[in-house]
Amino acid sequence: ANLVNVCINSPQVKKLCFISSVAALGKPSNIQKAETQIEINENQKWEESPMNSYYAKTKYLAECEVWRGEAEGLNVVVVNPSVVLGEGDWNRSSTQLFRYIHNKNRFYTLGSLNYVDVKDVAEAVYQLTVSDIKGERFILNGGTTTYKEVFDKIADAMNKPRTKYLVTPLMAEIIWRIEHIRSFFTGNAPLITKETARSSRTVFAYKNDKIRKTLGFEFNSLDSTIRRVCESIAND
Repeated sequence: ANLVNVCINSPQVKKLCFISSVAALGKPSNIQKAETQIEINENQKWEESPMNSYYAKTKYLAECEVWRGEAEGLNVVVVNPSVVLGEGDWNRSSTQLFRYIHNKNRFYTLGSLNYVDVKDVAEAVYQLTVSDIKGERFILNGGTTTYKEVFDKIADAMNKPRTKYLVTPLMAEIIWRIEHIRSFFTGNAPLITKETARSSRTVFAYKNDKIRKTLGFEFNSLDSTIRRVCESIAND
């Protein structure tokens, strides 16, 4: 809110590009009954749902401030990335996926993983910021796959054993509680939370048609992203 106010009151600011998240789009309230893949695009309207995490709520409220800025005359463009994969501290954020496999964990869950290369996020942000596009939001999603496929690709790139054991819904409910206790005593972020344990059992697909058509944008492949990140980790 403060940043938006500063931008509104600063004539030299020509446009604000806000990096939001697909989480800010929310998830349908009837999603728990869905048995097939659920597709979400930029027209998805936020609705209260038990599948929305606290993280999602904060991203949604932050994005509301940006749209408030647009209503007050600020030029804005919003990007909604999915799970961002890239080089970084593997004790934080999505890079923990690589640490998970490096530590030879063999479990995987059902559900889908939507991913995007950090380099694609940076390039899209640049192109949209310097363009004449305003008042629009764009999903940044390189593709949709399964957790097992991602884990196995990482395992192959790291020369580690592939995942083998499926985490059942009951096991997931137990694990997130254990992770909550571990996080309390260690101060480290839990690998799995109550919300992620439950949402990981549902198949979502975030559509990237809008950014591809608007900018002629092409995303990096999952294989190339994983290979590059694993090489970076090996060289650290």
